Amino acid sequence: MKTIAVIGWKNSGKTTLVSNLVNYLSEKKFKVGVVKHAHHTFDIDHPNTDSYKIREAGSFKTTIVSEKRLAYIEEKTHQR
Repeated sequence: MKTIAVIGWKNSGKTTLVSNLVNYLSEKKFKVGVVKHAHHTFDIDHPNTDSYKIREAGSFKTTIVSEKRLAYIEEKTHQR
């Protein structure tokens, strides 16, 4: 398993970069998982959220973590 960490300031393009990487690697038939840290409470997988964009890009597994909540989404069928 290979790991890539993307760290940066708010609104610096992290989600766009991760979404593009997930899309590219998924098209190359890699199974991609993403762990997303959140600094606040959150609801999962609503349009226009980071987790939604990353999952829509093709992430097979997406995990979102904050001090108060953890969410894990796994695609049972890959919908590409």
